Amino acid sequence: MTTKMRSEIAEQPAALRATLDSLLPRIDEVRAVGERTRQLLFIARGTSDNAAVYGRYLVESHAGRLAALAAPSIATTYKRKLDLDGVLAVAISQSGRTEEIVETLTWAKDCGAATVGITNGGPDSPLAQAADVALCTEAGEEKAVPATKTYTTQLAALAVLALGLGADVDVAELRRVPEAVEKLIAEPGEVAAVVEGLLDKPGVVVSGRGLAFSTALETALKLKEACYLHAMGLSYADLLHGPIAVVDADTPALLVAAENSPTLSGTVALARAGTAALNGPDLPEWVAPMGLIIPGQLLTEALARRLGIDPDAPRGLNKVTQTD
Repeated sequence: MTTKMRSEIAEQPAALRATLDSLLPRIDEVRAVGERTRQLLFIARGTSDNAAVYGRYLVESHAGRLAALAAPSIATTYKRKLDLDGVLAVAISQSGRTEEIVETLTWAKDCGAATVGITNGGPDSPLAQAADVALCTEAGEEKAVPATKTYTTQLAALAVLALGLGADVDVAELRRVPEAVEKLIAEPGEVAAVVEGLLDKPGVVVSGRGLAFSTALETALKLKEACYLHAMGLSYADLLHGPIAVVDADTPALLVAAENSPTLSGTVALARAGTAALNGPDLPEWVAPMGLIIPGQLLTEALARRLGIDPDAPRGLNKVTQTD
């Protein structure tokens, strides 16, 4: 029986093509809203927060804009007004209906920020309605609780955002992403071997650095959500500062890096004793995270089934999570 999660993983090339077709013509809108700003504030939770990590690294490394991740509780719990003049606040929500994220974006606007919303919830969603510019992804309905196609299309929207902010990249490379993702779904590497290696393990460390850090965080989150593993997503720089002590025969490590990345050599050095390999995308580093996550998604779905867990409906989780 094919799970909803596995079906939605397979839908990602089409979802990415549709999202890029919809959003690339809107680069000028992003440019216009970004012209009066000098730095970015990303507002998100969960999987969307991992997408925001990609956005932060991307705009800092390729668009020269300082970026930070928001603490929504400053708005929703502490109710503290900040001076956000010159800030572009970018809120990311799969559903566009998470009240905390909508409230925080509204707060940012009230504090003087220009605003962008990224959502799969459509232009009528509360988040899209609250934003100056709404970048609506075209993933279609996602029925499995673990986000797959909504995550990769969020990354695509963030790539369009970076282009609108003047990133020094080639849009043709972004257009190559759906085909590269299609190839990875067909040829993800030694997924079965990695599944076998994790079957009796209580935890795993997932590590990457730079633009691949978002992939490490998201892969770890998927393994937590759908396989109930104690998975830690870490930069390998942080891993070497102490947590590497937990990596042993009972807590293996998954290492993530993009080809031609300045972080590749450090990752390879850590992986010198590797026992199995998953494939990466034939893509430049700035768009590689849209492909790097694919083997992790496939690994999560396969491991969950081997563990007797329904990856479509993990315990304790709902598709839309509301926080105060």
